[in-house]
Amino acid sequence: QVQLVESGGGLVQAGGSLRLSCAASGSIFSISAAHWYRQAPGKQREFVATITAGFITNYADVMKGRFTISRDNAKKMVYLQMNSLKPKDTAVYCCAATISGASYWGQGTQVTVSS
Repeated sequence: QVQLVESGGGLVQAGGSLRLSCAASGSIFSISAAHWYRQAPGKQREFVATITAGFITNYADVMKGRFTISRDNAKKMVYLQMNSLKPKDTAVYCCAATISGASYWGQGTQVTVSS
């Protein structure tokens, strides 16, 4: 089975930064597009960012250029660098990826931004 495991979440002050990591493992590993989503309690899941196999990126406008998605195929990792964090960024952040034609989701990591 393919597994995605996020890490790097935690508590941070407003204006601070966090770098989330998504580690992929499994015998079959060839990531096409990888994504980050977030969801706050009682709210809809929100798209954050995408990175393609060709390293082309796309971001939700509401992120205002504060977030950067990247990947390291050799390490089987996907990252989300989050800068200038705001309390409204508080949510569970999940990575998702298409691997060998199937979609996979991580369990998510909690990001809490205090005012």
